[in-house]
Amino acid sequence: MESKSYKTVSLNAQTVDKNWILVDAENQVLGRLSSEVAKRLRGKHKPGFTPHVDCGDNIVIINAEKIRLTGNKWTDKEYVRHTGYPGGQRFATPAELLEKHPTRIIEKAVYGMLPKNKLGNAVKGNLYVYAGSEHPHEGQKPVTVTI
Repeated sequence: MESKSYKTVSLNAQTVDKNWILVDAENQVLGRLSSEVAKRLRGKHKPGFTPHVDCGDNIVIINAEKIRLTGNKWTDKEYVRHTGYPGGQRFATPAELLEKHPTRIIEKAVYGMLPKNKLGNAVKGNLYVYAGSEHPHEGQKPVTVTI
């Protein structure tokens, strides 16, 4: 009997090879950037992807305040949050959010594309978003990726 020359790879926390990636968000469209970042955070771009393991890369995004939105989304799109009190629903446009918290636009877009469970929460910890071009992760030697 002939045996197959390949095995199905199933990664675990000890065998995962996690890299550091640097992404420049300047003049990038929000949705296109976010979908690629979510895919890399989850590890779906790797041949040994295992659905129940955090096998994605650590991603550093710089220049978050220079992100692009198409159409009239700067004024028409709304982010909804709730304070927890009766009548505490609050609305904000991306333009308002950019003034106060420029990193949250990218974070909200990427987090919305990740699973809503314990694995998704673990994967969120691998994303680092910074408004300017400076970041404190030079020691990890992140590889610059153009998306």
